[in-house]
Amino acid sequence: MKKALTVLSLALISQASAATLTVWTHFGDAELAWLRTQAAQYKAKTGDTVNIVSVPFDQIPDKLIQSAPKGQGPDLVTTLPQDRLGQLAAAGVIEPMDKYVTSKTDLDKTAVNALTYQGKLFGIPMFAEAVAVVYNKKLVPSAPTTWSAFLATAQKNTGSGKFGYLADLSNAYMQYGIVSAYGGYVFKNTGGTLNTKDVGLANAGADKASAFLNDLRYKYNLVPEGVDGGAAKSAFVDGRLAMFLTGPWDMGDIKKAGVDYGIMTFPTPPGASGKWSPFVGVQGTMLNSYSKNKAAAAAFARQISSSDAQVAFNKAGGRIPVSLSARTKLKADPVVVGFGKSISAGTPMPNVPQMGAVWGPWSNAIAQSVQKPNQNYGQILDKAVQEINSNIK
Repeated sequence: MKKALTVLSLALISQASAATLTVWTHFGDAELAWLRTQAAQYKAKTGDTVNIVSVPFDQIPDKLIQSAPKGQGPDLVTTLPQDRLGQLAAAGVIEPMDKYVTSKTDLDKTAVNALTYQGKLFGIPMFAEAVAVVYNKKLVPSAPTTWSAFLATAQKNTGSGKFGYLADLSNAYMQYGIVSAYGGYVFKNTGGTLNTKDVGLANAGADKASAFLNDLRYKYNLVPEGVDGGAAKSAFVDGRLAMFLTGPWDMGDIKKAGVDYGIMTFPTPPGASGKWSPFVGVQGTMLNSYSKNKAAAAAFARQISSSDAQVAFNKAGGRIPVSLSARTKLKADPVVVGFGKSISAGTPMPNVPQMGAVWGPWSNAIAQSVQKPNQNYGQILDKAVQEINSNIK
């Protein structure tokens, strides 16, 4: 009898200590099924219940800011991108997670930096994306690693309705790797802190970057006027394009087309002071600072960002994992390997609210820089930065 009471008491204690977590997610289809499987595994291991609630991606930040202080929000959000991090941290609705993450050695450093705001880690990274050069192995048997070899390969494959290299030259996001290589930057980064009063999009390096983009069209005659991402992808899947700057989002169509492809980083452009370093977008799991189950929620966040979980997540939806050991386990997947290298070489897209003031003026300036030969790049970029600074103020 005494033994039975002891067993009953332990069961009651276990039930009383079990947490019920609420997780908001924008995942759909296979990725949502993966998350539900993770929740079931977590419950089997801990006894904690995880309720998955679907919330549209673009509604999550505002809903979290409104509901969290009232105790009505989730315990976790899986996932949000780093460009909303500053806004959410400033609103006080997400919790620094440094104390919940005992080791960061298995996480891509670029991804960790992306989710670090004012020196604190505000999310556990789950997946990342960056652009890279996808090439047709039938036309490019081995990836060119220098600019001279890249140019020769591109020019060899240009003509008679075929193209050696195409990219959306007017797209600031897509072309940030070039800007960075020449020494341009959005906000000066000092030890992980972004100085929004120091905008480097009109310095000497940024001028050289715009000149190089212009040269791709008018000097090297590689990228005709009017080419955007859609036109470039169409040429690639048709087998008329040798090399194409794009992101993981186009790989589904490329695979369906049956193209034998490879993926590489863009070579260091001529006269650049650094290597090509594209923007990296990172999404991670964020912890509600008003949650009453922080330890349990953080434990679930750690589980779904673990190496094995990220492998399963990649197989569910094709996302590029930020776990280095997960990438090793997926080393037979050329998409993971190729874009993984690009992510590791990249620069995190600024995670401060002021980034919203940058896109419009900067995008217009990049587009204007490639509209005709030999532009006054300094004048174009100076005007854009003046507008950016006035928007920030």
